[in-house]
Amino acid sequence: MSADQVEVGNAGVHGTVSEGFEPVRDAFVRNFAALGERGAGVVVYRDGRPVVDLWGGVRDFDGAEAEAGGAAPWERGTAQVVRSATKGVAAAVLLLLHQRGDLDLDAPVGTYWPEYKAHGKDRTLVRHVLAHRAGVPALDRPLTPEQALDPDVAAATVAAQRPFWEPGTDHGYHAHTYSWLTGELVRRVTGRSIRDVIASEIAGPLGLDLWVGALAADGPAGRVGRLGRLPDPPAAASGLRTRPKPQVSDAYRDPDSLTRRAFGVVEPFPDENSAAYHSAVLPASNGIATAGALARFYASLIGEVEGGARLFTPSTLALARAEASTGPDRVLVVHTRLGLGYMLHGAASPLLAPTSFGHPGRGGALAFADPESGIAFGYVTNGMGKGVTADARAQALVRAVRTAAG
Repeated sequence: MSADQVEVGNAGVHGTVSEGFEPVRDAFVRNFAALGERGAGVVVYRDGRPVVDLWGGVRDFDGAEAEAGGAAPWERGTAQVVRSATKGVAAAVLLLLHQRGDLDLDAPVGTYWPEYKAHGKDRTLVRHVLAHRAGVPALDRPLTPEQALDPDVAAATVAAQRPFWEPGTDHGYHAHTYSWLTGELVRRVTGRSIRDVIASEIAGPLGLDLWVGALAADGPAGRVGRLGRLPDPPAAASGLRTRPKPQVSDAYRDPDSLTRRAFGVVEPFPDENSAAYHSAVLPASNGIATAGALARFYASLIGEVEGGARLFTPSTLALARAEASTGPDRVLVVHTRLGLGYMLHGAASPLLAPTSFGHPGRGGALAFADPESGIAFGYVTNGMGKGVTADARAQALVRAVRTAAG
């Protein structure tokens, strides 16, 4: 890889790119110049080795301080809350349990979690949870922040919830309830928190700067960028639709819609920059990771990474990528394609190619792998846009990777 550095305003873009991947560097620089990027990192692996490792901007999105140039710079080891990109890591835990014979994807959830059978949910299968077909994307009464951060209380509330449709018959994005569905299944099967399983069986063996429920002793404190909200990018600069379809906008505005209720499971939502939020175990939304950790994680799902580590066998990889849900999403409203725990390439969540699978994080982050090209991709940012599944900055980088990878 060749070292390179480009100065953009008061925020340097640093890092390395392999020959042929210069378009990714150029797109990353343009994100700062044209799309309002404040601080970010992007890493790309190909065939198990890094070919892009770039970072730039400021670590903390603090408005005036960042504008004045007084904020700490984003560094190679800067980590970030990646919101729903965490779901891909949580899904891997369940699939790894299946891979070693500890979890049957075709067994009812109630086999492992008897309390979950309430209100006719006894026919909900484990695979329905992974494919967002469980029918419980919302709750009759939102959780308080204190309840949401208590895994026992939150899991019991989800178990007692009546389904919004017959489980297995349709799909709708379980934006927040996915935390307790996956987390409680892992606890019932292993007797351990999903936090500990991720640390010991994924992050540790792969050497990842990745945490779900980051404790002070874990070490990310002082390295985590502070989130902030970006203004909408100019339509011409973004290359994406900036105005959602009317039915989508209506769904997000309507307080009684399943869309609003699914995203409003916790009211008020905790401060995502707080230590309390960072240390909670919310595998749907509060993972903390570097761009390199996400890229290396996905590289390990499709093949060996440096050092020979690999997480998924070919048969488990096939399960993750197999289309399990497709069509109009009851929560996101738009047409979505989902595998077992992963979003698949499509109009709602464009990835590299039809063979790609991964997960975006609302507002910016994106991570995925593409087995056919051997590409694994991780992008994290402290500037939160409005998009749920397709951020303009992430998509600019994906297009550049597509060009570079041929």
